[in-house]
Amino acid sequence: MSWNGVIGRVSFSNCDPIFDGIDENWSILPAPPAWLTGHVMRRDCLTAPIPAADYALNHEELFLLPDLGIVSSGDVGSVLLFGSRPLENMRDIALPSDSSTSKVLLRWALKNRGLDPKFIESGPDIDTMLSKCDGALLIGDRSLMASMERPDLVRLDLGSEWSNATGLPMVFGVFAARRDSPLEDLRAAYSDMMSQLHKFEFDEEWRSQVITRSSHKLGFPYERMDDYFRREVRNRMTDIDVNGLTTFLRVACGMEEDPTWAFHSE
Repeated sequence: MSWNGVIGRVSFSNCDPIFDGIDENWSILPAPPAWLTGHVMRRDCLTAPIPAADYALNHEELFLLPDLGIVSSGDVGSVLLFGSRPLENMRDIALPSDSSTSKVLLRWALKNRGLDPKFIESGPDIDTMLSKCDGALLIGDRSLMASMERPDLVRLDLGSEWSNATGLPMVFGVFAARRDSPLEDLRAAYSDMMSQLHKFEFDEEWRSQVITRSSHKLGFPYERMDDYFRREVRNRMTDIDVNGLTTFLRVACGMEEDPTWAFHSE
């Protein structure tokens, strides 16, 4: 299939409300967040939810689709710092290879607290990470799973850390596309993704089915996934979320320009 018929997606549950049940005319390319940036840049897919920090690095070549993102207001539940020591006593922290935004956000948060531990890149496995370092940063389903299995090791929720410090939501992922992408195809992808999100938000029976499939996929209780989508992670980006995104791009990523949008909301 041609690249403009492919939509990338994060290979975590946080995008299930958009992609579960999406029109079969689209081919879906699942990948870790940090990999999706390269897929978009290389024209492996038309659009994908990439890390907000990666958008900052590539913003001259990319623009964003409106209304869609990976957003939290307060606790995000799936971007967590684990460790057996208190945060203030951590000498070194293992950073996962599958993330970009969370690493930038963690560095900003620790600097904001006056802390300066050593950072070590690692594969995203909590046991391996904590065998080498005092702290371990995990994202996505691995983070959700580790927090259920070892709640006593959770030291910091980066969503709440950002919101507590700024009073704003945290946008971890943005739906980006190359600026030379065909707008007609982008609008079609946007329309289909928004339709699925609207269905998840307003059709209770469908919402229940999506959550059931997500919980079965991870082996989680239905109630935990329901709480995750209801209270922690959402995919509709509002005006105040865009304010949070713009602030993050400026203060944590050093991007001076405002985000550029492919088109306005429909």
